[in-house]
Amino acid sequence: MAPRTRTVALLVRAAVALGGGAVASRMLFLPGPLDFAGGTKVALADYEGPSPVGVPAELANASLVEKGRYLTDAADCRACHTTKGGTPFAGGRPFKLPFGTLYTPNITPDKATGIGNWTDAQFLRAVHQGISADGTRLYPAFPYASYSLMPDADVLAIKAYLFSLQPVRQRNLPNSFTFPYNQRWLMGFWGYFFNKDKSFEPIAERSAAWNRGAYLVEGPAHCGECHTPRTLAQAMNTRAKFAGGVAEGWNAYNITGDRTTGIGAWSKPEIEAYLATGHANGRSVASGPMREAVDLSFSKLTKSDIAAIATYLQTIPPIHSARLGAPAAFAAASHAQGPTDNPIGKRVFEQACVSCHAWSGKGALVADAQLTAKKAVSDPTAANVALMVLQGTGPQTAGRPYMPGFAHSYSDTEIAAVANYVTARFGTMPSKIAPKEVGKLRAE
Repeated sequence: MAPRTRTVALLVRAAVALGGGAVASRMLFLPGPLDFAGGTKVALADYEGPSPVGVPAELANASLVEKGRYLTDAADCRACHTTKGGTPFAGGRPFKLPFGTLYTPNITPDKATGIGNWTDAQFLRAVHQGISADGTRLYPAFPYASYSLMPDADVLAIKAYLFSLQPVRQRNLPNSFTFPYNQRWLMGFWGYFFNKDKSFEPIAERSAAWNRGAYLVEGPAHCGECHTPRTLAQAMNTRAKFAGGVAEGWNAYNITGDRTTGIGAWSKPEIEAYLATGHANGRSVASGPMREAVDLSFSKLTKSDIAAIATYLQTIPPIHSARLGAPAAFAAASHAQGPTDNPIGKRVFEQACVSCHAWSGKGALVADAQLTAKKAVSDPTAANVALMVLQGTGPQTAGRPYMPGFAHSYSDTEIAAVANYVTARFGTMPSKIAPKEVGKLRAE
C-alpha cells in the first residue's frame, strides 16, 4: 500500500473510531434527572427546608405501615405486580416486549413464593440496584434506576407495608426472553452506566414544593420511565426528557413545557385535576397505563403532593413533538359533514361512539367524552385511539363514567377504520392505521 493511501486509510479509521466513540459516549453518558434545573444540589442532611422525601406533613404522625402504604401507592407498585383479576401484589402480570414476555414477581410476604424471607438489606439492594435476594439481576422494566433516588427509610417503609399484607402462595412465572436478552448478568453493565444508585439531592435555590415534586416525579412516581424516549440501550434518553415514550403499546405523550404538543399551555389547576381524577376539562382524559396510574397511585396522594408535582412539571424545558398535530377545533355537528372516504369507520362511529361523543366531538353527555383537543386524535399512529376502542377507558374514579371496550364487538378492520375516522374528523393529522397493526395492539 502506497504511503499516501495508507495515510488516508488510517485517517478514515481514526475518524470512524472517533465518530463511533462519540456516539457511544452520547448514548452511555446521559444527563441526570435534575441537571436541566441548574442550581446547587445538596445532600438531604444539609438541606435547610422541609425534607422533600418521605411522606407529606399530613402523615407525619402516621405509623410506619401507613407511611409505607402511602409510599407504595406513590410508587405505583400494585399496578405492575397484580395480574388482571389477580390478588394485589401477587405478581404474574405479563409485559410483552420485542424480545419476549416478562412476568412480574410475587411481592407479598409469602415465604415460599414471595419476599417473606427477604432481609432489609436484600430489599434495599433490589429496589436500589436491581439485584434480587438470590443475586439474580433484575431487568430495568422494574424501574430501579428511578427508585434508587428513594432514601433507605422510604424503601424500608414500603417493605413494612408489604410485609403487613396477607401472604399469597403464587409461584412466579418464567420469562420468555430470547438470547442474548435472557442473559441477566448483562444487566450489571446496564446498571453501571444507567443507575447511579444515589439518593435524591434537592436543589438549594428551588422552593420546598418544587423539590418535593421533583422527588415524587423522578423517584417513586417514576414518570420518566413512560414519558421519556429510550436509547438503543433501553435507558431513558434524558436529553429528550419527558418528550414522550411508549408504555404497553400506548403512546405516553409529551409532558414537557411545549405549548402545542406538551402541557405548557395547561394551567396548574388543570395539571392537578388530571393527576387527581384522570380528567382535565378540555385537555385530556387518562386512558391505558395512565388511567391505571391515576386510579392506583396519583388519586391516593394528598393535595399538597399533587400540587408539588404540578409545580415541578411546569418547569420542564419545552421539547416539540414533530409527530403530533396541534389540537383541532370542534368538528361539524352534522353527520353529513366530515370524512367521506371511510364508510366503515363512519358506520362504527355512529353505532358505538356518537351517543357519548357527538358528531362534533364536544361530548354528548359529559365533558370527559370530549374528543377534540386531545393528543390521541391528532396522533397519526392512532395507537391510543385504537387501544381505547379495544380496551375502553375504565372503570374510572368513583362517580365518573367510563367507556367500555369493543374488542369483542368489532373486527380489526372495523376498529382500524373507526380509529382513522376519528383522527380524520376530530384531529389535525389523520391516521392510516392498518388492521394488522390493530391486531398487534389487540395482542398486547
